[in-house]
Amino acid sequence: MTTTTAAPLVGIRVIDLSELLPGPYATLLLADLGAEVIKVERPGGDNARVIVPDMMALINRGKRGICLDLKTEAGRAVLRRLVKTADVLVEGFRPGVTQRLEVDYERLAAINPRLIYASLSGYGATGPYAQRAGHDLNYLAAAGAVGLTRRNGGAPTHDVGLPVADLAGSMFAVVSVLAALQQRARDGRGQFLDVAIADAALHWTTPRLGAWRAARERAAPGSQPGLHRPPAYGVFETADGRYLSIGAIEDAFYQRLAAALGTPELQSAELAHFPGRLQQAAHISETITHCLRAQPLAHWVALFEREDIPFAVVNSMDDVLADPHFTARGIITAHDGRPGFRFPVPMRALPGDTGRAPALGEHSAQILAELGLPADALDNPRRHAP
Repeated sequence: MTTTTAAPLVGIRVIDLSELLPGPYATLLLADLGAEVIKVERPGGDNARVIVPDMMALINRGKRGICLDLKTEAGRAVLRRLVKTADVLVEGFRPGVTQRLEVDYERLAAINPRLIYASLSGYGATGPYAQRAGHDLNYLAAAGAVGLTRRNGGAPTHDVGLPVADLAGSMFAVVSVLAALQQRARDGRGQFLDVAIADAALHWTTPRLGAWRAARERAAPGSQPGLHRPPAYGVFETADGRYLSIGAIEDAFYQRLAAALGTPELQSAELAHFPGRLQQAAHISETITHCLRAQPLAHWVALFEREDIPFAVVNSMDDVLADPHFTARGIITAHDGRPGFRFPVPMRALPGDTGRAPALGEHSAQILAELGLPADALDNPRRHAP
């Protein structure tokens, strides 16, 4: 390919030592952008193969797979060979594990100084929580995101349907890798990237920090400050048992909503501007709830589209896969006969269907051959060590 037709990351080789979600999702995005990703799995494989096999199939598509036991010198010897050819390595071990396995950044950078080594862990490589075990909910709780769900002094909630912290970690890993590749293009040097999932989740609370400070100033001494939910902003049930989301925050949108609903009490002068509505948010919500239960979903969709009111139907995943908008955008694709999603930003020469996820160790022999190693290299480390 010429530089004018190649995908953005064509020619970049990524070694993926991670499993479950955060690391593999990050390397999926890199693969979607054209990078070659080699998934290195331990004997027994990624835990996702057993816990969430359907997720495993989707977030590891388009990668090649090799099975290496990094507790053995044979496995480490092959990994070192791979590292010589790699641009990026992504790992998701708890801090200290890579040192015990002798595959830490310092050792591998000595082999390949241009290596960008992304370590994606729960709380990062430093700090009092570095060795603490955790999952998505724990990181969201530690970062304050769960605490932000308190309403009117009630208990915090946690079920948002998406692993937000894990995905935040994935995205910061990708952004950091891309930035490190740009730095390397200037100075020729790789680097260690300490990506903490809890840090990523904390950074994603930035839009709420100012509102929380204001809420704390308003709160009574000793009470728990809670963020106000914007008025006319929420999910409402319709007469046929369907659900509709409404986001009429700005004055103009709210006034259109109030007029469309035909409810005089929502059209008073004191509710014309946001500060006045904020004081009566619960009353506004109750009134909208009552109104929407009077007509089926199709009625409100037609009305709100006509009146230019911010809304969306609460879709199930079945609805999403049949949605004409996402279909028109081309984001819904099929991977190995299963529905999936392509990289969400159209760019020149992105790969099409990148194929299915590899079976455990599926490409081991092929990758060994590419490294100039015989098929029995994993059994004879002294004969075939680099």
